[in-house]
Amino acid sequence: MSERKVIRRALVSVYDKTRLLEIGKVLSEAGIEILSTGSTAKNLAAVGIPVVEVSEYTGFPEIMGGRVKTLHPRVHSGILADQSNPEHLDAIAELNIAPFDLVIINLYPFAETIASGADFAESIEQIDIGGPSMLRGAAKNHNSVAVVCKTSQYDALIEAIKAGGFTYEQRKALALEVFRTTAEYDLAIATWLDTSEELPDWFGRIYKRENTLRYGENPHQSAAIYSGGPAGIVGAVQLHGKEMSFNNYTDADAAWRAALDHEQPCVAIIKHANPCGIAISTEIAVAHSKAHECDPVSAFGGVVAANRQVSLAMAQKLSEIFTEVVIAPSYEAGAVELLAQKPSIRILQCDVTTISKLEMRPVSGGALLQETDLINAPGDSSAAWVQVSGEKVSNALMKDLEFAWKSVRAVKSNAILLSKDGASVGIGMGQVNRVDSARLAVTRAGDRVAGSVAASDAFFPFADGLQILLDAGVIAVVQPGGSVRDEEVIAAAQSAGIAMFFTGTRHFSHA
Repeated sequence: MSERKVIRRALVSVYDKTRLLEIGKVLSEAGIEILSTGSTAKNLAAVGIPVVEVSEYTGFPEIMGGRVKTLHPRVHSGILADQSNPEHLDAIAELNIAPFDLVIINLYPFAETIASGADFAESIEQIDIGGPSMLRGAAKNHNSVAVVCKTSQYDALIEAIKAGGFTYEQRKALALEVFRTTAEYDLAIATWLDTSEELPDWFGRIYKRENTLRYGENPHQSAAIYSGGPAGIVGAVQLHGKEMSFNNYTDADAAWRAALDHEQPCVAIIKHANPCGIAISTEIAVAHSKAHECDPVSAFGGVVAANRQVSLAMAQKLSEIFTEVVIAPSYEAGAVELLAQKPSIRILQCDVTTISKLEMRPVSGGALLQETDLINAPGDSSAAWVQVSGEKVSNALMKDLEFAWKSVRAVKSNAILLSKDGASVGIGMGQVNRVDSARLAVTRAGDRVAGSVAASDAFFPFADGLQILLDAGVIAVVQPGGSVRDEEVIAAAQSAGIAMFFTGTRHFSHA
C-alpha cells in the first residue's frame, strides 16, 4: 500500500490564506488542475495561477453571502468517488464529473471568533458548513483522495507532490487529522450553543498530546501530557531543567492552585499533592522562607509555586534547597540563571489565568463533573462567619484565621492547618479521621503550635479532635460547623476560652 497515487486534480478552498500562493504555484507547476472558490480563486488568479472557479464548474453561483458555494453534487461526487470502483467511475463519467485527487481546505475560525467576544450573529456566520462536509467526504474516501486541512501540513504536501503523490499510509494519516479537526470544531460549536445549565446534559473536550512522558506515577505505567483548555500548567514555558514527569505535573498543578488562592504574595510548597508549607508576606522571598520553615524535611525535593515574580533573594534561597520544580508568573533578571546552577531543577513560567469553573474526574464507567472548589463560596468571606465562642478577636488574629481558611482548601481531607503570622506552622492531611489529622498537625508544628490558629476543612464530628488542638495551645479556630454535636464542640471551645468561627462552607478535597 506504499505506492504513491498521482495527483491530477485539486480542490482548494481556504479561509486562512497563509502560503496559498506558494501552494498554488507548486500545484500549477506540477500540472495539477485547480478548482477553487471565491476569494481563494481570486487570490490565485491575481498572480497568474490557472484556476477554475467552482461556480463556473457547477453552473451554480455562490449565493446568500457565500453560505452556499460548494454544496453541489458535482463537487461532492468528485470528492466521494472511489476511483478503484468501476461503478463509481462510470457514474461520474456519465455525468461528465471528474474526480478529485487532492482537497485542500481549512475552516472558518469559529473558536477564535467566540474567544474574541464576538456577538451571536457574528459567531453564527463563522460556523463552516461546506468546509467540514468536503473535508469529511475526502477523509472518508482517503483510498482515492488526499486531504489537507491545516497550513502546518503544507511542507509535507509539497514533498508529496514532488515525490509523485501521497502513499496510502500518508492519506490515511491525513484523513485521521481531518476527523480529529472536525470533531474539535463541532464540539466547540455544541459547547458554545449549550448555555442552558451549569451542569449540562452532555459535555466533551478535545485533548491534544503535547508530550509523551518517561512514565506515569510509577515506572511501569506509560503516560503523556495533554492540553485541553485555557492556558495553565500544561501551557507553562519551561525555562530550564529536565523533562517534567507525571508527578511533577500533578504537584505543580496543586502548588499553582494553592498559591493562586491568595491575593497577597504567596508561596506554596507541595509534595505528593499536599502542602508542606504555605505562607504570605509583602515580599515573595519572605513568603518562601516562612513556607519552607513549616516542614523543611518534607519540602526537600518539593515543588514550589509563587504567585508573584521570583526575586533574586528568593532564587538565592531556593538554590540552596533541593527542589524539583519552581513555577511563577515571572522571574527577576538573573533569577533564572541563579536557579539554573542546579542542573536538575525545572523552572516554569506560567501566566496567571482564571482557573476553569468546572472540573472533571474520570471514574469507572464515566466521569464526575463539578464546579471547581475555589475560595469564593459565601462562607469563604470572614464577614459571613459566625462566632460561636470566645471574645472578639484582634485584626491580626482575624487575618491569621482568614489565611488559614484559604490555605486549608489545598490540603487533602481530613485536613487541619495551623498557622501563625501568615504562615502555616503545622499541617495534618489525608487522615481517615479528624482526630489523627489534628494530632499530625500538632506534632509537625512542635513548639510553634502555642499561639497558633487552626482551620479545619470540615466540621468536628466530636469534641475530641478540637480538644487535641486546645490542649496544644491553639488560640482560635475556624471550621464549617454543621455537626449534630456542634453544641459539644462549642462547649469545649468555650471552656478553653478560645474564639471559634463557623463558616457554613466545607472544603473537602479527595482527588
